[in-house]
Amino acid sequence: MTRRQRVVAISASAGAAAAALIIGLIVAFSGSPAPAPAAPPASTARLLSPFTGEPVPALGPVLAVKIDNIKEARPSTGLRSADIIYVLPVEGGLSRLMAVFSSRFPPVIGPVRSAREDDLELLRQFGRPAFAYSGATPHLLPFVHRAPIVDLYAGLGNVASAYFRNSKRVAPHNLYARSAALLADAHGASKARDIGFRFGPQPSGGQATASYSVSYPAASFTFRWSASAGRWLVWMDGAPTLATEGGQLGGSTVIIQYTQITTSRFLEAGSRPPYAVSIGSGRAVVLRNGQEFTVRWSRPSADGGTTYTLPDGRRMLFAPGQVWVVLAAAPKPGNG
Repeated sequence: MTRRQRVVAISASAGAAAAALIIGLIVAFSGSPAPAPAAPPASTARLLSPFTGEPVPALGPVLAVKIDNIKEARPSTGLRSADIIYVLPVEGGLSRLMAVFSSRFPPVIGPVRSAREDDLELLRQFGRPAFAYSGATPHLLPFVHRAPIVDLYAGLGNVASAYFRNSKRVAPHNLYARSAALLADAHGASKARDIGFRFGPQPSGGQATASYSVSYPAASFTFRWSASAGRWLVWMDGAPTLATEGGQLGGSTVIIQYTQITTSRFLEAGSRPPYAVSIGSGRAVVLRNGQEFTVRWSRPSADGGTTYTLPDGRRMLFAPGQVWVVLAAAPKPGNG
């Protein structure tokens, strides 16, 4: 080592010793330990969809689409990408679907059909969602236009180009929508938010169940657990419910929400259609991972979501993935 290198080394050593002495004096006079080096920032937690419990890059806008599901309208398109699928009763004892998208948007969705009064109550929980539908009875339509939604009615001039007719289907079961065009007109739509769903490990207290059925006067649904698919596959009216993009429809979690079915104020084809009440409370059955859980549902107000609670007071946890919610008439006393 040269003389110059020795001088530098001695100086550096002396500087380190002086720094240590200063820190020691600070500790001695303050009575507090020297501050520890700052810890590296913790990794950012994954963002999960409040609708599916699955990771998402960002919370997307909410797009609800009314879907035709009678025999002539099957198979449907785009529903495998939905976060939530609601099943609602309509006139003639039949049913109709409302598909809610936010995490993923398929290129095409359909067949698109008309709105009913109870849709508006159901939509309130999402804030100001975009709502795509083919129309409504003339007396109801003004109420839909004034509802807190982004109105994507197929009859509006600025939205009409988002829809098209499939020549291989028979009207009125042949109206489809391009989701990119719908979203382009959905300025100001609410983003996904908490609507009461909770996701996590399967709770205790379930009962092994291979399938569960629920019916309306002229329509039926059966949900069968598929361990290989990890979902409850859907049968409608005794037939597998297929998708044009391939495979069978089904949800990771299925909720049979028993409620009061009244009648709408608005005539539909000369009669008052059913109105499924989604505000209030009652009994529900939740299906997840091959098990059935009896829970209580509660939705005190239209602007809030629905909570599902186990008999011991714990919140029912859903399996991550698509959720189906079937609004059905509560069984009469003595009938289960």
